Amino acid sequence: MMMETAYDSQPVVEPIGHQFSPYADNGGTTVGIAGADFVVMASDTRLSAGFSIYTREQTKLFQLTDRAVLGSTGCWCDILTFRKILEARLTMYNQDHNKTMTTPAIAQLVSNMLYNKRFFPYYISNVICGLDEEGKGCVFAYDPVGHCERHTYRVGGSSAALIQPLLDSQVGLKNQEAVVPRELTVDLAKKLVKDVFISATERDIYCGDSVDIRIITKDGIQVENMSLRRD
Repeated sequence: MMMETAYDSQPVVEPIGHQFSPYADNGGTTVGIAGADFVVMASDTRLSAGFSIYTREQTKLFQLTDRAVLGSTGCWCDILTFRKILEARLTMYNQDHNKTMTTPAIAQLVSNMLYNKRFFPYYISNVICGLDEEGKGCVFAYDPVGHCERHTYRVGGSSAALIQPLLDSQVGLKNQEAVVPRELTVDLAKKLVKDVFISATERDIYCGDSVDIRIITKDGIQVENMSLRRD
């Protein structure tokens, strides 16, 4: 007969798993539409997490130069860190070369910065909008590890899946037969931006309160604002 040992009388304790995520999603949406000699860029001003709204007056747009604006959504602490480092790099370039970095050059710099953090990436969605060296409007969009593409229009953030198909139809004229392309003007681009944000606010709780709009032209950057629903 086998004798019971002290180990046999101990209860079996299941292992407990502990998890920690350094990321948080604070929502937000950015939209950029480029024309022949302008760009209209916009973002909502709601900063939230889950069902909690932290503030209703926080834009996601950051002016980098007189011709370039950064739009970032996602983890707010990562956005602030990335913006701080990017502005420092732009200041260093200005002091070293005595000139302002062009928008395509800024787009490449952002790509390099994101790729440099590819093993622990920033949890943000970035869109760069501005005018290139020839004065033409350009929109650059990224994935989290720095892949960059130039577009005519692009959406980033929580409402991207809602707004991008609408812009594909109205700006890109995708999957339409016998359609006559129309000239994309500043007024038309602003109207589209306002319409898509009104629509997205009805379906996305992370988008709302108001829209911050920037119109980038050779004469500078004009700022406009439009209220959205606040529930």
